[in-house]
Amino acid sequence: MSRELLKNVSRIVVKLGTGVLTDSKKKPDLQQMKQLVTQMAMQRKAGREVVLVTSGAVGSGMGVLGFDKRPSDLAAMQACAAVGQSRLMATYDSLFAEFGLHVAQVLLTHDDLEHHERHLNARNTLVTLLKHGVVPIINENDAISFTELKFGDNDKLSALVACLMPADLLVILTTVDGVIADFGKDSANMLSVVDQIDERVEKMAGGTTSATAVGGMSSKIQAAKIVVRSGVPLVIASGRKTDVLKDILEGKEEGTLFIPKQERLSGRKRWIAFFHHPKGTLIVDDGAKAALRENKKSLLPPGIVRCEGHFAAGDVIRICDGDGTEFARGISYFTSDALKTKDLPRTEVVDRDNLVII
Repeated sequence: MSRELLKNVSRIVVKLGTGVLTDSKKKPDLQQMKQLVTQMAMQRKAGREVVLVTSGAVGSGMGVLGFDKRPSDLAAMQACAAVGQSRLMATYDSLFAEFGLHVAQVLLTHDDLEHHERHLNARNTLVTLLKHGVVPIINENDAISFTELKFGDNDKLSALVACLMPADLLVILTTVDGVIADFGKDSANMLSVVDQIDERVEKMAGGTTSATAVGGMSSKIQAAKIVVRSGVPLVIASGRKTDVLKDILEGKEEGTLFIPKQERLSGRKRWIAFFHHPKGTLIVDDGAKAALRENKKSLLPPGIVRCEGHFAAGDVIRICDGDGTEFARGISYFTSDALKTKDLPRTEVVDRDNLVII
């Protein structure tokens, strides 16, 4: 895939992190928000569907509740999020209205995307909003979703939204120009293209002296793994540049482009692979691993070395090799108890149709 193909993108998910939405005091930066909204509005006016995944609710509510810095107490943080989310949406509503565009708030929890019927309903709602020319503005439901709030990971949320739609492109706008190789050294340079997320690329996520930047880039690499496996390209670029979206969508060398796998996963396979917290693990031998990865077979009982965790029939589980490296996920036909006692009334433990190599 070359950057030329980005010119054909018709549905884009844009993720804005707290760093590109706030000033040096971590307060909402209205001028910066305006220039970002202007860029998205221009793409919408050009005929592209735009979905926005935004951070910033906690920061928007801190001043109202009298916090000078981000509270460490979970309840206080969630209170800030509850106050700030409405203020954040009011700001976006007024900024997009200047371009004659309507917005819609969509607050999600991981449970919404894991539960299959709610998963499909969320997608239908978003597609319908886009069909009516509305810009969906998505955030984690921070006021109640303690698990995702604890990790603060809207990078993952944006990747899941891009898979849910599915989008033609995910753009994560941040405070840096892209993924930097040899950060902090004279030989430092930005990667223009990443065609494989290997150990070298993952190590780059830790190549910074800032604790917040380390977490920031590592979560973006994890998001990249999700979207590229699903068949969706990702660009990580600077949200401080006023023409960054335009340049990306004109195929210019802007940011770091992550090349997707050629095979785009079906909606069901994306749901199995990325929208669950796996309930258990099956360790398999080398023969079973080869059968699953290379020969596209189902997982049969003889290839299972051991079963870990407690899960029900129908739960999503991890499938790992002898070294403990996860290489697939699937839906188990059996409970963990049945697998441990080898009380298996049918042959497939995980049918090929319910299995994804990741």
